[in-house]
Amino acid sequence: MTGQAKKHVFDQSIALTPSGDNSWQGQFPPAYANMVGPFGGVIAATLLNGVLNHPERLGDPVSMTVNFAGPIADDHFDVATRPCRTNRSTQHWMIELTQGGETAVTATVLTGVRRDSWEGSDVSMPDDVPPFDEVEPFDVGRSLPWVANYDLRIIDGGFDPSGRTPEQAHGASRLWVRDKPSRPLDFTSLMAISDCFFPRIFIRRQERMPAGTVSLTTYFHADGDTLARQGDLPVLAEARAQRYFKGYFDQSAELWGADGQLLATTHQVVYFKG
Repeated sequence: MTGQAKKHVFDQSIALTPSGDNSWQGQFPPAYANMVGPFGGVIAATLLNGVLNHPERLGDPVSMTVNFAGPIADDHFDVATRPCRTNRSTQHWMIELTQGGETAVTATVLTGVRRDSWEGSDVSMPDDVPPFDEVEPFDVGRSLPWVANYDLRIIDGGFDPSGRTPEQAHGASRLWVRDKPSRPLDFTSLMAISDCFFPRIFIRRQERMPAGTVSLTTYFHADGDTLARQGDLPVLAEARAQRYFKGYFDQSAELWGADGQLLATTHQVVYFKG
């Protein structure tokens, strides 16, 4: 890119080109390829990007739910973003990603103007974890392409693809994570990182099997100022499953900032076959 700094690979991947009122067009590069189609986190971030860049957007993201209805091919896709209702301080959005005339992803986003209020938390950032710099970087050599875009430092609850590790008693994990190369955290990258965990079934069973997120919801507990203070520092991420049953399991997770603030919580339902 002549005369200006080259865009971060993440920003290139979530870029959308306006194609009309409430409509956009994009194409995912191979950098974030997953088992089938792109990494779900970058899909969600792309849809959120369509809302954040919409001229009618009010406030910051408060929550986002993404439903993955079908695979996305390595080709152009269309995104429609529509504000369904705007109130004095909240706004409700519907988003749809289509490709080849078929719906592949649907999403809803709630944005809101945050006002000063009482603050509190019923949960606290774990204080028994080693610092980011004291944890070995995850070896991405045998991983899918999207993993190489993150600096992962797995504290516990890792996945051993060699098959030599026995089945575990639970599928919980704790890890440090940030974009690679490093990039200041914002709402789109936080949305993507909320899906950075390997499937809980991989951790529990210590084996690969067909699996994919069906529905993902992320709640943002930070505003723009909070994310600006975070900068490009790593995020502490914790995830666990509650139940694996007849082809589906759930996952709940928390994402903590460097100053101990809870930045986001996330919940998803995942399909698996095995």
